[in-house]
Amino acid sequence: MFLLRLLSLAAMIVAMARPQTKDVSTRTKTTEGIDIVMAIDVSSSMLARDLKPNRLAALKKVAADFIKKRPNDRIGLVAYAGEAYTKTPITSDKSIVLSALREITYGQLNDGTAIGMGLATSVNRLKESKAVSKIIILLTDGVNNSGFIEPQTAADLAVEYDLKTYTIGLGTNGNALTPISYNADGSFRYGMRQVEIDETLLEEIANTTGGKYFRATNNEKLEEIYDEINKLEKTEIEEFKYTRFEEKFRPWVLLAVALLLLEWLLRNTLFRSFI
Repeated sequence: MFLLRLLSLAAMIVAMARPQTKDVSTRTKTTEGIDIVMAIDVSSSMLARDLKPNRLAALKKVAADFIKKRPNDRIGLVAYAGEAYTKTPITSDKSIVLSALREITYGQLNDGTAIGMGLATSVNRLKESKAVSKIIILLTDGVNNSGFIEPQTAADLAVEYDLKTYTIGLGTNGNALTPISYNADGSFRYGMRQVEIDETLLEEIANTTGGKYFRATNNEKLEEIYDEINKLEKTEIEEFKYTRFEEKFRPWVLLAVALLLLEWLLRNTLFRSFI
């Protein structure tokens, strides 16, 4: 009888301690989305081998990593050389963007470097966007020598639509092994050529639109630049945390009552004392 009463008391103590389980769940909400257009130079000079294996391949690898790090943003691609076109409009489907990026190669456009056309096409892709933040990442490895839209005019259009532009000059300092002519079989013949990047123009575009100019001289520097842009343009994420508590004291109370009842029944039946 005494043992049953002790067990009942122990069960009551556990019940008074209010045992409970806790279930925590979270939900995230994007409070400020960013729309991004990446304008990629695909002129023949992008096949130069100062970056490994060449400038275009190195860029595509780094750009793919950048895209994967922006799961909450919409991204579009513009390719330009002597002319420009939209490879993919801004979309939140990263698989489409990554697939389109893999398809970008030299030879799809007339050769040349139409920086103004690349920037203007990017502006056209973003001008109707309702996103809070809209940016263009424009990369080139040369000087503007093609197209019927001047880069300064395209930069003014970007300002009009509140489009911040980050510009990247791609290429080593000095000379680089660059395509200079064609072989008889149609492949490129490579030779050393002076790297010419209009950094003044790229800085002007960036400053005019509120962006920033970067110079990438090797693979590592290119990766650092895209990492820096990724940090500069953060998407605001709001996290909601829900906590649900489930009380577990009731079974202990019932156990204590059952033990007391059993003790009372045994005391008044099987172990009843006769005086």
